[in-house]
Amino acid sequence: MDLTVDDAKRAARALRDQIPDAHLTHSRALEIVAAQLGFRDWNVASAVLPTRGGIGAPIPVVRSLDEARAREFYIDYLHFTIEWEHRFDGELPLYMRLRRDRFVLDLSEHHGDGTPGSTVWVPVTDVVALQRELLATGYPRMNPGIEADAPGGPTMEVIDPFSNTIRFCQTSP
Repeated sequence: MDLTVDDAKRAARALRDQIPDAHLTHSRALEIVAAQLGFRDWNVASAVLPTRGGIGAPIPVVRSLDEARAREFYIDYLHFTIEWEHRFDGELPLYMRLRRDRFVLDLSEHHGDGTPGSTVWVPVTDVVALQRELLATGYPRMNPGIEADAPGGPTMEVIDPFSNTIRFCQTSP
């Protein structure tokens, strides 16, 4: 399992921040996150989830230039969820962390973070199913095909509104 106790605690803080009117205690938010992860309660989750140690998995940072188009592409089309968002002030650039399954990606509007035109390679278990799912969204700016004989396995590329390429590759067992 890739999630850690620290990840679950961050999710509980995000839950409290995103629903301030609910007046959730941190303890109750931890219980909710534990239930969402399939554990009986927080005590079980904290005993089973690993603690952070050593070097973690890298998280690519790609450049975003327009918040509305980024949300339309990454959330509405690719079905990512927002783990958290940050701005130093209301009018300053947005930095946000997105997740879909085990794929974690940071989008940044900050100058110097990422370079438009970057590429991220992502392993998937069924690229044809993913293609069908994306085509069913009706997103008008993308009609991804699959390159069956790509190095590494069948690959589907999507290009975000900022010229960043995401290559979804079905690796052979």
